[in-house]
Amino acid sequence: MDIILIPGFWLDASSWNDVVPLIEEQGHRTHPVTLPGLDSVDADRSGIGLREHIDAVVRLVDTFDGPVVLVGHSGGGPIAHGVADRRPDRIARVVYVDAGPLADGQAINDALPVVDGEIPLPAWDEFDDADLVDLDEDLRTMFRSRAVPQPARVAADPIVLVDERRYEVPVTIIASEFPSAALREYLAADAPFTRELARVRDVDYLDVPTGHWPQFTKPVQLGQAIASAIR
Repeated sequence: MDIILIPGFWLDASSWNDVVPLIEEQGHRTHPVTLPGLDSVDADRSGIGLREHIDAVVRLVDTFDGPVVLVGHSGGGPIAHGVADRRPDRIARVVYVDAGPLADGQAINDALPVVDGEIPLPAWDEFDDADLVDLDEDLRTMFRSRAVPQPARVAADPIVLVDERRYEVPVTIIASEFPSAALREYLAADAPFTRELARVRDVDYLDVPTGHWPQFTKPVQLGQAIASAIR
């Protein structure tokens, strides 16, 4: 199976380096992506919005002959959902890593601070404590040294979804920052941020307890969980 790995904000394809071997040892082919504008700190991000990121992954999906699995971490999750909307007949499963699908018209996070048209990685004290679980000083230093500013429009643009066949694409939620049991409670309570997920026909849940960046803090467990989801 071809597995496309979509990073979250401020990260490129290399953020999956410690996860990839755990997936490939199960016989899968991995394709980590660096999204437009995230290739370097000096890249031109001025014309890049959410549509451009979704388009980039759609083009990659179209290069394969068979079904594809999408794995999206954090802000990469809504991008995966947008791709499933565009290619519902090509996507075998979407795996959300501490992420989930947005509903039509929602933005990923339009509250992040914008500086000169882009979003630098915020200071650590801007994050919740739950985000930072297991992200020790060495990992924080590594993360900040490789972080690339996020194109501002990717965070703020409303997603456009048109094909309800996206709800037929099976989904796995890998819960890290809070347990899947809590997410199920939010679903039962009809929390607004879960309403798009509630419309998906087939949803599985796996737990990798840690903070918001399990590819750094629990890469082996995350790789095993992704491989398990694909099986």
